[in-house]
Amino acid sequence: MQGAALAARIREQVAADVAAFGSVGLATVLAGDDLASHIYVTRKHDAARAAGIASVDHRLPANVEQEELLALLEELNADEGVDGILVQLPLPDHIDQGLVLSAVDPEKDVDGFHPLNRGLLSLGRARFVPATPLGIMTLLAEYGVPLEGAHAVVVGRSEIVGKPAALLLLAANATVTVCHSRTRDLGGMTRDADVLVVAVGRPGIVTVDMVKKGAAVVDVGINRSEAGLVGDIDPGVVERAGYLTPVPGGVGPMTIAMLLRNTVHAAQNRRSALASPP
Repeated sequence: MQGAALAARIREQVAADVAAFGSVGLATVLAGDDLASHIYVTRKHDAARAAGIASVDHRLPANVEQEELLALLEELNADEGVDGILVQLPLPDHIDQGLVLSAVDPEKDVDGFHPLNRGLLSLGRARFVPATPLGIMTLLAEYGVPLEGAHAVVVGRSEIVGKPAALLLLAANATVTVCHSRTRDLGGMTRDADVLVVAVGRPGIVTVDMVKKGAAVVDVGINRSEAGLVGDIDPGVVERAGYLTPVPGGVGPMTIAMLLRNTVHAAQNRRSALASPP
């Protein structure tokens, strides 16, 4: 399942939507000196600008005071030129991550991390969904992977990927099992999966013998090695799986594309609300 080509089509559609809609604004907030975070944010801004989205980049030092960070978010919440706000994770250790994510206006929370948006997702009334799980679902739909009645196994229970992916699969009428570091007989669980999503950040945690023949396998892992970027799944799984996302080029490009789509939706929702009579 090639994500790069699909992501390119989505970004073209986003650009067309922005051109037809008018101005759309995205603001990012990054605190700290994590190199990977700086690279990710730069890529997001490049993609946003290519799609015609006006992007504003706020980069704060690692020792930023929590009050300063919250004050910046308050300003962005009130800025009518900003439709979407993204707080890049992780935050420095002295910052209360939950408090900061809760301070983002849920109408501008294009990452889907605000408690209100997480709650709406759990109720099946999703407004903004985290970009990576949304990208996973879009890829599965693109390749016609049947989900209704299928057994979907998600390895990893993070708030960013694992849990929202499980909820989205459940909403698609799959029977969902969530595995994690305390799961007994992980291989027994994964071998029964018609759809397998792996997002733990451990190279090769899923080996060929742990995959059901013909399964649709989504590798969310991005791990740096001497051989370059590798996923969480043994490359040999390609000989056994019916579908497999490559690393790189699978889920990664979809994440940025879905963030851009969420930003356009935020702009449309906000303009509709302003235009509606009280």
